[in-house]
Amino acid sequence: MQLTNLRGVYEAQGPFATVYLEARSPADDAEDQLRLRWQDLRAQLADAGTPDVALTELDEAVTGPAPTEVHTEGRVLVADQTRVVLNEHFDAAQGSGDLATVGEPPQLGDYVRHRLGAARMLVVIADQQQALIRRLVVSGEDLLASGQEESVQGSSVESVHKPRQGALSHKQIQRSADEAATQNIRDITQRVAKIADSWNPDVIVVAGETQGRRALHEELPKALQELAVEAETGGGIPAGNADEGTEQALRDELTVIARRVVIARGNEQTDRYGEATGHGRSAEGVEEIRAAIRLGAVDTLLLRQDERAEGEGQLLADASASGAFFGLVGAPVSGAVAAVLRYEAPVQDVAD
Repeated sequence: MQLTNLRGVYEAQGPFATVYLEARSPADDAEDQLRLRWQDLRAQLADAGTPDVALTELDEAVTGPAPTEVHTEGRVLVADQTRVVLNEHFDAAQGSGDLATVGEPPQLGDYVRHRLGAARMLVVIADQQQALIRRLVVSGEDLLASGQEESVQGSSVESVHKPRQGALSHKQIQRSADEAATQNIRDITQRVAKIADSWNPDVIVVAGETQGRRALHEELPKALQELAVEAETGGGIPAGNADEGTEQALRDELTVIARRVVIARGNEQTDRYGEATGHGRSAEGVEEIRAAIRLGAVDTLLLRQDERAEGEGQLLADASASGAFFGLVGAPVSGAVAAVLRYEAPVQDVAD
C-alpha cells in the first residue's frame, strides 16, 4: 500500500505536534470528557514548544464541529508550525491510549499500522433498475471514512417486471423486461468501473436483491470480478430505504469481508518477503533498512503489527520520500522492521 497522503505531511514545516486520541465508549458527557482529555494533551504540547497558532488549529480540529464523534471514533492529528496537516480517524486498538509528542518527524507508526489494517471497499447495493454506490474504509469493527454516496439509475424506460403468468401473449413483455434489466445493469456496471478506476478499492462488495447483484457481478469486467464479493445481506433498496436491521446486517458482513481482505494482504506481504529473501532482495533490522533507503533500494517497508522499531518515525519519513510502499509482515524479523528491495543491494556492507 502506498500512503500518498504521508508525503505532504512529511514535507510540511516541523517541528510537528503529533496527537493520538483513542476511541472511547459513547457517553452523555462525551464532550466534557473530550475537553478534559484534550486539555491535558494540549498542555503537554504547549510545554514542549508548540506555537500558539498551531495549538489554536488543533483546538478547532479536536473540539470544533463534531467533538462527540472525535471522542467515540478516535483521531490522529499532526500539526506543523501553523496548521493541521493530518486529521484522520484512528482506533487505538494497540491500547496505547491518548498521546501527544513534539518533534521531527511526526510519529506515525501506529497510524500507518492502522491504515494497513483497513480495507477500501466499493459497496454497490443493486437491483435490476438502479444502484446505490458507497465508498467506505473499514477497519475491524469501525467505519474509518465514508466517501460520497451516489445513486445510479439505469437508462431503460421499459419495466423490468415480468408478468406472473407464462401465456404466449406475455413472451414479448418478458423479453422486453429482460432487455430492460440488461441495459440497466450495463449502465450501473459502467459507473462502477469508472469509480473503481479512480478510487482503487481493495474489494468490491455487490449487495442487494439476488437477481440484481448476480447480474451485476457477471457483467463486471474480468479485472473487477476478481475483486468482487457478493454480500448475502443488504437486500433492501438502493434508494436508501432499507430498514435499520438490513443496514446493520450489511455493516456486520462488511466488517467480516474487510477482515478477510486485511488477513489476505498480510499473508501476501509475508510470502512476498520470504520469496524476496530467497532471491537476495530483502533487508531486515534498522541499520540494514537505513542503508537500503540511502541506496534507493526499498520497494516496500514492512512493519510488525504489535512491535515498534527503533526510530521507525524517521524510517517511515525516509521511505515515504523515496516512494516506497508500506506493509505488515507476519514473520519475526530483526529489529521489528524489514523491507522488500527493488534489486539486490549491498545493504550489509553499507550498514557496516
